[in-house]
Amino acid sequence: MVIHPTSRPLSLMLFTLRGSIVPAIWKRVVGMMLLAVLMVGLERRLPHAGVDLGAVPLTLMGLTLAIFLGFRNNVAYERWWEARTLWGELLIVLRNLARQTCSLPDDLPREQQRLRVHRLIAFAHALRHQLRGTPAAEDLSRWLPAAEAAALAHSPNPPNALLGSIGESYAQLRREHRLDSILLAGIDAQVSRMSYVLGGCERIHGTPIPFAYILLLHRTVYMYCLLLPFCLVSSVGWLTPLMVGVLSYTFFGLDALGDQIENPFERLPNDLALDAMCRTIEISLGELLGEQELPAPLQPVDGVLL
Repeated sequence: MVIHPTSRPLSLMLFTLRGSIVPAIWKRVVGMMLLAVLMVGLERRLPHAGVDLGAVPLTLMGLTLAIFLGFRNNVAYERWWEARTLWGELLIVLRNLARQTCSLPDDLPREQQRLRVHRLIAFAHALRHQLRGTPAAEDLSRWLPAAEAAALAHSPNPPNALLGSIGESYAQLRREHRLDSILLAGIDAQVSRMSYVLGGCERIHGTPIPFAYILLLHRTVYMYCLLLPFCLVSSVGWLTPLMVGVLSYTFFGLDALGDQIENPFERLPNDLALDAMCRTIEISLGELLGEQELPAPLQPVDGVLL
């Protein structure tokens, strides 16, 4: 996730590449501008070559394309925002469970408190790795007993398996008469919210925008940008490459931005900062445990927080 500076001078907004979509689309934009240069040269050397199509094709296609891009980017942003909302809810739920673990059970030893709270931290890391398709063994071994971490490493869905262990650990407190049924019901409601967050993230991760729609949009953007030099050459002349560059940057950029935020769990600059969120969870739950040596919050690297 790109961290915005507190002040945004004009030079920064116009020329910065940090967090910009330019690195992903500049080759396509340059290709369209070179085509525009070729069309201008051809029109000047052969004035009646028939390369001018007029503004009608741009008008007809531009309206349709704007509707397509607007709808697609709204859907992609809704997925990004829902994912951020789910992770925000996860932080709240884990704080609630950590607080309840430390205050509600009767005479629960300190080590048992730490074990249960560390399971909650491990769940956040396991979910992050599951969504990003990265190995979770190292983070799980930091927060769980060796045998439990090794067993989860072979699970096809470590956060789901860990969720079962978390629920069982609180049920065990009820069987040991450390929790009454009313308090257990309240804790179980929070564990159920963790399951809801897990399922919501899996739904976003496993259900992309239909490929046929993406394919239609990509093709329409390319056709529109390819038509730009033919439609502008007679009206703007040598300014055609500049106009083509600006317009193709806009349409290619909107198209590529939708691709980036469609899956908000990856490690691109505009995706969610899951590493930083997990570190925040570590700090918050460690503080509720009363631990003194807490890790420092993650800081942006080159303006990007992962």
